[in-house]
Amino acid sequence: MYKRPFWIKQIKKAWEKRPIAWLSGVRRVGKTTLVQMFQNAIYLNCDLPSVVRRLEDPETFYDGLDKNSIVIFDEVHRISDPSRLLKIGADVYPHLRILATGSSTLSATKKFRDSLTGRKKEIYLPPVLYSECSDVFNIKDMDHRFLFGGLPESLLSDNKDTSFFSEWIDSFYARDIQELFGIRNRIGFIKLLHLLLRQTGGMVDYSDLAKLSDLSRPTVKAHIEAMSIAHAVFLLSPYFGGGRREITRRPKCYAFDTGFITFIKGWEKIREEDRGLLWEHLVLDTLRTFINDNDLYYWRNKSGWEIDFIIRGTENNIHAIECKISPEAFNPKSLHLFRSQYPYGNNYVICPNIKTNYKLRDKNLIINYCSLDNFPIYFHFNHGLHLSSAGQAG
Repeated sequence: MYKRPFWIKQIKKAWEKRPIAWLSGVRRVGKTTLVQMFQNAIYLNCDLPSVVRRLEDPETFYDGLDKNSIVIFDEVHRISDPSRLLKIGADVYPHLRILATGSSTLSATKKFRDSLTGRKKEIYLPPVLYSECSDVFNIKDMDHRFLFGGLPESLLSDNKDTSFFSEWIDSFYARDIQELFGIRNRIGFIKLLHLLLRQTGGMVDYSDLAKLSDLSRPTVKAHIEAMSIAHAVFLLSPYFGGGRREITRRPKCYAFDTGFITFIKGWEKIREEDRGLLWEHLVLDTLRTFINDNDLYYWRNKSGWEIDFIIRGTENNIHAIECKISPEAFNPKSLHLFRSQYPYGNNYVICPNIKTNYKLRDKNLIINYCSLDNFPIYFHFNHGLHLSSAGQAG
Protein backbone atom coordinates (compact mmCIF):
# COMPACT_ATOMS: atom_id res chain seq x y z
CA MET A 1 0.00 0.00 0.00
CA TYR A 2 1.42 3.38 -1.01
CA LYS A 3 1.39 5.85 1.89
CA ARG A 4 -0.05 9.26 1.05
CA PRO A 5 0.97 11.54 3.93
CA PHE A 6 -0.14 14.75 2.21
CA TRP A 7 -3.78 13.64 2.07
CA ILE A 8 -3.72 12.18 5.58
CA LYS A 9 -2.58 15.61 6.74
CA GLN A 10 -5.36 17.30 4.78
CA ILE A 11 -8.00 15.14 6.46
CA LYS A 12 -6.56 15.71 9.93
CA LYS A 13 -6.53 19.47 9.32
CA ALA A 14 -10.19 19.24 8.28
CA TRP A 15 -11.05 17.62 11.62
CA GLU A 16 -9.44 20.53 13.44
CA LYS A 17 -12.18 22.75 11.98
CA ARG A 18 -15.20 20.44 11.67
CA PRO A 19 -16.29 17.06 13.09
CA ILE A 20 -16.96 15.69 9.58
CA ALA A 21 -14.45 15.43 6.75
CA TRP A 22 -16.22 14.80 3.43
CA LEU A 23 -13.82 13.18 0.94
CA SER A 24 -15.08 13.11 -2.63
CA GLY A 25 -13.56 12.16 -5.95
CA VAL A 26 -14.28 10.02 -8.97
CA ARG A 27 -14.50 6.26 -8.60
CA ARG A 28 -11.18 4.38 -8.48
CA VAL A 29 -9.27 7.54 -7.63
CA GLY A 30 -8.08 5.91 -4.39
CA LYS A 31 -10.54 7.07 -1.74
CA THR A 32 -11.04 3.66 -0.12
CA THR A 33 -7.32 2.89 -0.04
CA LEU A 34 -6.63 6.30 1.47
CA VAL A 35 -9.21 6.11 4.28
CA GLN A 36 -8.06 2.62 5.24
CA MET A 37 -4.69 4.13 6.14
CA PHE A 38 -6.21 5.41 9.40
CA GLN A 39 -5.24 2.74 11.87
CA ASN A 40 -7.72 1.61 14.54
CA ALA A 41 -10.56 3.44 12.77
CA ILE A 42 -14.05 1.94 12.53
CA TYR A 43 -14.42 1.33 8.80
CA LEU A 44 -17.85 0.73 7.26
CA ASN A 45 -18.42 -0.06 3.61
CA CYS A 46 -21.89 1.34 2.95
CA ASP A 47 -22.22 -0.74 -0.21
CA LEU A 48 -22.81 -3.79 2.02
CA PRO A 49 -26.44 -4.55 3.05
CA SER A 50 -25.25 -5.65 6.51
CA VAL A 51 -23.69 -2.23 7.08
CA VAL A 52 -26.81 -0.44 5.83
CA ARG A 53 -28.91 -2.40 8.36
CA ARG A 54 -26.44 -1.59 11.14
CA LEU A 55 -26.76 2.13 10.46
CA GLU A 56 -30.58 2.26 10.40
CA ASP A 57 -30.52 3.32 14.07
CA PRO A 58 -27.73 5.94 14.29
CA GLU A 59 -28.01 6.47 18.06
CA THR A 60 -27.56 2.79 18.87
CA PHE A 61 -24.62 2.64 16.46
CA TYR A 62 -22.87 5.71 17.87
CA ASP A 63 -23.55 4.67 21.50
CA GLY A 64 -21.54 1.52 20.90
CA LEU A 65 -18.38 3.41 19.95
CA ASP A 66 -15.51 4.41 22.19
CA LYS A 67 -14.94 8.10 22.77
CA ASN A 68 -12.60 9.84 20.35
CA SER A 69 -13.06 7.11 17.75
CA ILE A 70 -12.48 7.69 14.07
CA VAL A 71 -15.52 6.52 12.08
CA ILE A 72 -15.28 6.02 8.33
CA PHE A 73 -18.42 5.78 6.18
CA ASP A 74 -17.19 4.70 2.74
CA GLU A 75 -19.70 5.49 -0.06
CA VAL A 76 -22.10 6.86 2.55
CA HIS A 77 -24.65 7.93 -0.07
CA ARG A 78 -25.60 4.26 -0.46
CA ILE A 79 -27.63 4.35 2.76
CA SER A 80 -31.20 5.69 2.77
CA ASP A 81 -30.67 8.88 4.82
CA PRO A 82 -26.95 9.74 4.96
CA SER A 83 -27.40 13.37 6.05
CA ARG A 84 -29.35 12.25 9.15
CA LEU A 85 -26.62 9.76 10.07
CA LEU A 86 -23.88 12.38 9.72
CA LYS A 87 -25.84 15.18 11.39
CA ILE A 88 -26.56 13.08 14.48
CA GLY A 89 -22.92 12.10 14.67
CA ALA A 90 -21.72 15.72 14.47
CA ASP A 91 -24.32 17.21 16.83
CA VAL A 92 -24.76 14.53 19.50
CA TYR A 93 -21.33 12.88 19.45
CA PRO A 94 -18.92 15.77 18.81
CA HIS A 95 -16.02 13.84 20.35
CA LEU A 96 -15.99 11.54 17.31
CA ARG A 97 -14.03 12.22 14.13
CA ILE A 98 -16.13 11.28 11.12
CA LEU A 99 -14.81 10.66 7.62
CA ALA A 100 -17.38 10.13 4.87
CA THR A 101 -16.60 9.41 1.22
CA GLY A 102 -18.53 9.60 -2.03
CA SER A 103 -17.96 9.92 -5.76
CA SER A 104 -19.71 13.28 -5.90
CA THR A 105 -20.31 16.42 -3.91
CA LEU A 106 -23.05 16.41 -1.29
CA SER A 107 -25.46 18.04 -3.75
CA ALA A 108 -25.32 15.01 -6.05
CA THR A 109 -28.20 13.12 -4.54
CA LYS A 110 -31.62 14.00 -3.13
CA LYS A 111 -30.85 11.64 -0.25
CA PHE A 112 -28.91 14.50 1.33
CA ARG A 113 -31.79 16.50 2.73
CA ASP A 114 -29.35 18.57 4.79
CA SER A 115 -26.18 20.18 3.42
CA LEU A 116 -24.51 19.80 6.84
CA THR A 117 -23.55 23.46 6.89
CA GLY A 118 -21.06 24.21 9.66
CA ARG A 119 -20.49 20.51 10.37
CA LYS A 120 -18.31 19.37 7.48
CA LYS A 121 -15.12 20.26 5.68
CA GLU A 122 -15.05 19.13 2.06
CA ILE A 123 -11.91 17.66 0.50
CA TYR A 124 -11.68 16.86 -3.20
CA LEU A 125 -9.31 14.01 -4.00
CA PRO A 126 -8.00 14.52 -7.55
CA PRO A 127 -6.06 11.99 -9.60
CA VAL A 128 -2.52 11.54 -8.27
CA LEU A 129 -0.87 14.95 -7.99
CA TYR A 130 2.30 15.57 -9.96
CA SER A 131 4.25 16.01 -6.72
CA GLU A 132 3.13 12.55 -5.57
CA CYS A 133 4.26 10.77 -8.72
CA SER A 134 7.93 10.59 -7.75
CA ASP A 135 7.59 11.04 -3.98
CA VAL A 136 4.92 8.38 -3.39
CA PHE A 137 4.43 6.24 -6.50
CA ASN A 138 8.02 6.25 -7.81
CA ILE A 139 6.92 7.50 -11.24
CA LYS A 140 9.73 9.68 -12.59
CA ASP A 141 8.59 10.08 -16.19
CA MET A 142 6.21 13.02 -16.69
CA ASP A 143 5.01 11.61 -20.01
CA HIS A 144 3.94 8.42 -18.22
CA ARG A 145 1.73 10.49 -15.91
CA PHE A 146 0.31 12.36 -18.90
CA LEU A 147 -0.43 9.22 -20.92
CA PHE A 148 -1.64 6.85 -18.21
CA GLY A 149 -3.41 9.44 -16.08
CA GLY A 150 -3.60 9.70 -12.31
CA LEU A 151 -5.98 6.93 -11.28
CA PRO A 152 -3.60 4.68 -9.31
CA GLU A 153 -4.51 1.44 -11.08
CA SER A 154 -3.69 2.89 -14.47
CA LEU A 155 -0.74 5.01 -13.28
CA LEU A 156 1.04 1.96 -11.88
CA SER A 157 0.56 -0.11 -15.04
CA ASP A 158 3.42 -0.83 -17.43
CA ASN A 159 1.12 -0.90 -20.47
CA LYS A 160 -1.89 1.30 -21.09
CA ASP A 161 -5.05 -0.82 -21.02
CA THR A 162 -7.72 0.93 -23.08
CA SER A 163 -10.40 -1.37 -21.66
CA PHE A 164 -9.79 0.19 -18.23
CA PHE A 165 -10.87 3.61 -19.52
CA SER A 166 -13.89 2.41 -21.49
CA GLU A 167 -15.09 0.28 -18.56
CA TRP A 168 -14.63 3.24 -16.21
CA ILE A 169 -16.83 5.44 -18.43
CA ASP A 170 -19.56 2.77 -18.51
CA SER A 171 -19.40 2.40 -14.72
CA PHE A 172 -19.38 6.17 -14.22
CA TYR A 173 -22.59 6.50 -16.20
CA ALA A 174 -24.34 3.54 -14.54
CA ARG A 175 -23.42 4.19 -10.90
CA ASP A 176 -22.83 7.92 -10.66
CA ILE A 177 -24.97 9.49 -13.36
CA GLN A 178 -27.95 7.23 -13.96
CA GLU A 179 -28.30 6.25 -10.32
CA LEU A 180 -27.82 9.68 -8.76
CA PHE A 181 -29.24 11.99 -11.44
CA GLY A 182 -31.73 9.75 -13.23
CA ILE A 183 -30.27 10.51 -16.68
CA ARG A 184 -31.55 7.80 -19.04
CA ASN A 185 -30.07 8.75 -22.43
CA ARG A 186 -26.84 6.76 -22.14
CA ILE A 187 -25.74 7.22 -25.76
CA GLY A 188 -26.24 11.00 -25.74
CA PHE A 189 -24.58 11.44 -22.34
CA ILE A 190 -21.49 9.40 -23.20
CA LYS A 191 -21.20 11.10 -26.60
CA LEU A 192 -21.20 14.47 -24.83
CA LEU A 193 -18.60 13.27 -22.33
CA HIS A 194 -16.36 12.14 -25.19
CA LEU A 195 -16.70 15.56 -26.81
CA LEU A 196 -15.72 17.34 -23.60
CA LEU A 197 -12.71 15.06 -23.12
CA ARG A 198 -11.63 15.78 -26.68
CA GLN A 199 -12.13 19.56 -26.33
CA THR A 200 -10.68 19.80 -22.82
CA GLY A 201 -9.17 23.15 -21.86
CA GLY A 202 -11.32 25.04 -24.36
CA MET A 203 -14.20 27.45 -23.89
CA VAL A 204 -17.62 25.82 -23.73
CA ASP A 205 -19.96 26.37 -26.66
CA TYR A 206 -23.28 24.85 -25.56
CA SER A 207 -24.93 25.28 -28.97
CA ASP A 208 -22.08 23.57 -30.80
CA LEU A 209 -22.01 20.73 -28.28
CA ALA A 210 -25.77 20.29 -28.69
CA LYS A 211 -25.40 19.86 -32.46
CA LEU A 212 -22.51 17.42 -32.15
CA SER A 213 -24.15 15.29 -29.45
CA ASP A 214 -27.71 15.33 -30.86
CA LEU A 215 -28.98 16.76 -27.59
CA SER A 216 -30.90 19.94 -26.88
CA ARG A 217 -28.98 22.92 -25.54
CA PRO A 218 -30.76 22.79 -22.11
CA THR A 219 -29.98 19.06 -21.91
CA VAL A 220 -26.31 19.71 -22.65
CA LYS A 221 -26.17 22.29 -19.85
CA ALA A 222 -27.91 19.91 -17.42
CA HIS A 223 -25.59 17.02 -18.34
CA ILE A 224 -22.47 19.16 -17.92
CA GLU A 225 -23.73 20.30 -14.51
CA ALA A 226 -24.14 16.65 -13.50
CA MET A 227 -20.63 15.85 -14.75
CA SER A 228 -19.27 18.79 -12.77
CA ILE A 229 -20.98 17.69 -9.56
CA ALA A 230 -19.64 14.16 -10.13
CA HIS A 231 -16.10 15.56 -10.69
CA ALA A 232 -15.74 14.35 -14.30
CA VAL A 233 -15.25 17.90 -15.56
CA PHE A 234 -14.40 21.25 -14.00
CA LEU A 235 -15.83 24.52 -15.27
CA LEU A 236 -13.43 27.45 -14.90
CA SER A 237 -15.12 30.85 -15.09
CA PRO A 238 -13.61 33.88 -16.85
CA TYR A 239 -12.27 36.71 -14.71
CA PHE A 240 -13.43 40.16 -15.68
CA GLY A 241 -13.73 43.56 -14.10
CA GLY A 242 -15.58 45.68 -16.61
CA GLY A 243 -13.17 45.85 -19.51
CA ARG A 244 -15.11 46.05 -22.78
CA ARG A 245 -12.90 43.54 -24.56
CA GLU A 246 -12.83 40.88 -21.85
CA ILE A 247 -14.54 37.50 -22.15
CA THR A 248 -17.23 37.58 -19.48
CA ARG A 249 -19.50 34.56 -19.88
CA ARG A 250 -18.02 31.46 -21.44
CA PRO A 251 -16.34 29.08 -18.99
CA LYS A 252 -13.51 26.76 -19.88
CA CYS A 253 -14.13 23.05 -19.38
CA TYR A 254 -11.32 20.81 -18.09
CA ALA A 255 -11.51 17.02 -18.02
CA PHE A 256 -10.66 15.43 -14.69
CA ASP A 257 -7.74 13.26 -15.82
CA THR A 258 -5.09 13.30 -18.53
CA GLY A 259 -5.30 9.54 -19.05
CA PHE A 260 -8.87 9.85 -20.30
CA ILE A 261 -7.89 12.72 -22.58
CA THR A 262 -5.17 10.67 -24.24
CA PHE A 263 -7.52 7.66 -24.41
CA ILE A 264 -10.26 9.57 -26.22
CA LYS A 265 -7.74 11.24 -28.54
CA GLY A 266 -6.15 7.87 -29.33
CA TRP A 267 -2.66 8.96 -28.34
CA GLU A 268 -0.18 6.12 -27.83
CA LYS A 269 2.69 8.45 -26.97
CA ILE A 270 3.06 12.08 -25.95
CA ARG A 271 4.32 14.46 -28.62
CA GLU A 272 6.09 17.71 -27.86
CA GLU A 273 3.04 19.76 -28.87
CA ASP A 274 0.78 17.78 -26.51
CA ARG A 275 2.64 18.47 -23.30
CA GLY A 276 1.56 22.07 -22.75
CA LEU A 277 -2.16 21.27 -22.57
CA LEU A 278 -1.62 18.24 -20.33
CA TRP A 279 0.71 20.18 -18.01
CA GLU A 280 -2.02 22.77 -17.62
CA HIS A 281 -4.28 20.02 -16.23
CA LEU A 282 -1.72 18.92 -13.64
CA VAL A 283 -1.23 22.51 -12.49
CA LEU A 284 -5.00 22.95 -12.18
CA ASP A 285 -5.26 19.81 -10.00
CA THR A 286 -2.71 21.27 -7.60
CA LEU A 287 -4.32 24.72 -7.54
CA ARG A 288 -7.72 23.22 -6.72
CA THR A 289 -6.13 21.31 -3.85
CA PHE A 290 -5.19 24.56 -2.11
CA ILE A 291 -7.43 27.26 -3.56
CA ASN A 292 -11.21 27.45 -3.26
CA ASP A 293 -12.81 26.75 -6.64
CA ASN A 294 -14.69 30.05 -6.38
CA ASP A 295 -11.38 31.95 -6.32
CA LEU A 296 -9.99 30.33 -9.49
CA TYR A 297 -10.52 31.81 -12.96
CA TYR A 298 -8.95 32.25 -16.36
CA TRP A 299 -8.64 35.56 -18.24
CA ARG A 300 -9.03 36.19 -21.94
CA ASN A 301 -9.77 39.17 -24.17
CA LYS A 302 -11.57 39.22 -27.50
CA SER A 303 -8.27 39.35 -29.38
CA GLY A 304 -7.39 35.92 -28.01
CA TRP A 305 -4.76 36.93 -25.46
CA GLU A 306 -5.23 35.01 -22.22
CA ILE A 307 -3.83 34.00 -18.85
CA ASP A 308 -4.11 30.30 -17.95
CA PHE A 309 -5.20 30.78 -14.34
CA ILE A 310 -6.15 33.69 -12.12
CA ILE A 311 -6.30 33.49 -8.33
CA ARG A 312 -8.44 36.11 -6.64
CA GLY A 313 -6.51 37.12 -3.53
CA THR A 314 -7.11 39.66 -0.79
CA GLU A 315 -6.86 43.46 -0.80
CA ASN A 316 -7.29 43.73 -4.58
CA ASN A 317 -4.42 41.32 -5.25
CA ILE A 318 -5.11 39.29 -8.38
CA HIS A 319 -2.45 36.64 -9.00
CA ALA A 320 -1.69 35.52 -12.56
CA ILE A 321 -0.37 32.05 -13.45
CA GLU A 322 0.98 30.79 -16.75
CA CYS A 323 1.79 27.10 -17.31
CA LYS A 324 4.72 26.29 -19.57
CA ILE A 325 6.78 23.17 -20.18
CA SER A 326 9.83 25.40 -20.71
CA PRO A 327 10.45 28.97 -19.44
CA GLU A 328 11.68 29.91 -22.92
CA ALA A 329 8.17 29.28 -24.30
CA PHE A 330 6.65 32.08 -22.21
CA ASN A 331 5.42 35.18 -24.07
CA PRO A 332 4.75 38.01 -21.59
CA LYS A 333 2.38 39.99 -23.83
CA SER A 334 -0.80 38.55 -22.27
CA LEU A 335 0.54 39.32 -18.83
CA HIS A 336 1.29 42.94 -19.76
CA LEU A 337 -2.24 43.35 -21.17
CA PHE A 338 -3.74 41.84 -18.03
CA ARG A 339 -1.65 43.99 -15.70
CA SER A 340 -2.64 47.14 -17.57
CA GLN A 341 -6.12 46.53 -16.12
CA TYR A 342 -5.23 44.75 -12.87
CA PRO A 343 -1.90 46.09 -11.60
CA TYR A 344 -1.85 44.44 -8.16
CA GLY A 345 -0.78 40.85 -7.57
CA ASN A 346 2.02 38.39 -8.27
CA ASN A 347 2.97 36.87 -11.61
CA TYR A 348 4.02 33.22 -11.93
CA VAL A 349 5.27 30.99 -14.70
CA ILE A 350 5.07 27.37 -13.51
CA CYS A 351 7.31 24.86 -15.29
CA PRO A 352 8.01 21.21 -14.42
CA ASN A 353 11.82 21.24 -14.39
CA ILE A 354 12.79 24.40 -12.51
CA LYS A 355 14.94 23.34 -9.57
CA THR A 356 15.22 26.73 -7.85
CA ASN A 357 12.71 29.57 -8.03
CA TYR A 358 13.93 32.77 -9.63
CA LYS A 359 12.63 36.18 -10.77
CA LEU A 360 13.04 38.14 -13.96
CA ARG A 361 11.98 41.67 -14.79
CA ASP A 362 10.18 42.34 -18.07
CA LYS A 363 9.73 46.10 -18.45
CA ASN A 364 7.68 47.07 -15.39
CA LEU A 365 6.73 43.51 -14.34
CA ILE A 366 8.42 41.13 -11.91
CA ILE A 367 7.78 37.54 -13.03
CA ASN A 368 8.34 34.58 -10.69
CA TYR A 369 9.51 31.35 -12.36
CA CYS A 370 8.95 28.25 -10.25
CA SER A 371 8.23 24.54 -10.30
CA LEU A 372 4.88 23.19 -9.17
CA ASP A 373 6.50 21.70 -6.07
CA ASN A 374 7.90 25.10 -5.10
CA PHE A 375 4.85 27.19 -5.90
CA PRO A 376 4.06 29.29 -2.79
CA ILE A 377 0.77 27.53 -2.03
CA TYR A 378 2.81 24.55 -0.85
CA PHE A 379 4.58 26.79 1.62
CA HIS A 380 1.25 28.27 2.67
CA PHE A 381 -0.01 24.77 3.49
CA ASN A 382 3.12 23.48 5.18
CA HIS A 383 4.46 26.66 6.82
CA GLY A 384 1.53 29.03 7.12
CA LEU A 385 2.85 31.68 4.73
CA HIS A 386 0.48 33.80 2.69
CA LEU A 387 0.55 33.51 -1.10
CA SER A 388 1.39 37.17 -1.59
CA SER A 389 4.30 37.24 0.86
CA ALA A 390 5.68 33.92 -0.40
CA GLY A 391 5.44 35.22 -3.95
CA GLN A 392 7.30 38.40 -3.13
CA ALA A 393 10.04 36.33 -1.54
CA GLY A 394 10.45 34.35 -4.74
